[in-house]
Amino acid sequence: MHSPATHDTGMLHAVPLDGGPTMLVLIVEDDDRVAQFLHRGLHEEGHTVDRCATGEEALKQGPSQPYNVVLLDWALPDMDGVSVLRRWREAGVTAPVIMLTARSGVDATVLALDAGADDYIEKPFSFEELLARMRAHARRSDTSGDATSVQIGESMIELRKRVVRRDGVDHELTAREFELLDLFLKNRGEVLSRSTILDRVWGMSHDPTTNVVDVYVRYLRSKLDGEDTEASVIETVRGRGYRLRPEDEI
Repeated sequence: MHSPATHDTGMLHAVPLDGGPTMLVLIVEDDDRVAQFLHRGLHEEGHTVDRCATGEEALKQGPSQPYNVVLLDWALPDMDGVSVLRRWREAGVTAPVIMLTARSGVDATVLALDAGADDYIEKPFSFEELLARMRAHARRSDTSGDATSVQIGESMIELRKRVVRRDGVDHELTAREFELLDLFLKNRGEVLSRSTILDRVWGMSHDPTTNVVDVYVRYLRSKLDGEDTEASVIETVRGRGYRLRPEDEI
């Protein structure tokens, strides 16, 4: 029987071999061989690693630590990883999550992303590629810049907390929602095509079969606009894409 979340604190201050920042990583994987492979590789890179083997363990452990990245297997013995992920997001867990799965195809990818996954990698995979994706997501979720808040229309965005505050109510942003909003903020007033957004936020090439960009724009609008959905702060530019309206247009 696996003990939940064995915490490997001995490497907390170690410097990864690639020179990047040390990450606190949660592995949710019931296959001992795969879990040990990941644990050993990440440990050697200097990262701190927790591991859960079941969905129930993961539901308890996920909200307990500020994980930089979570590696979540789709097929767990007691529940599927997508169900775990949905419940994490409902509980306010915003850590970047990379789904690990033997499933393939657009439908599986869209299901994972719609549930709140930040990335999706099929088994078997290259450990070097996984590391690169983990570093990218850890960098994107880092909100340690000088700015701590920004106003968008009637909403105040607390960048460090990744929270939209509107009419006295806080709405937490998932890691992916925050990354999408960050892209809009850095290109405010400019029209961003769906393919550009898909590439910069999801790291995916153009895929005409996916509507994940539209889905996440809808999520963002629901948190930024409140009940005023007629004139969203995120404008749809027909045939071209989306843009975040400049302040003088709101």
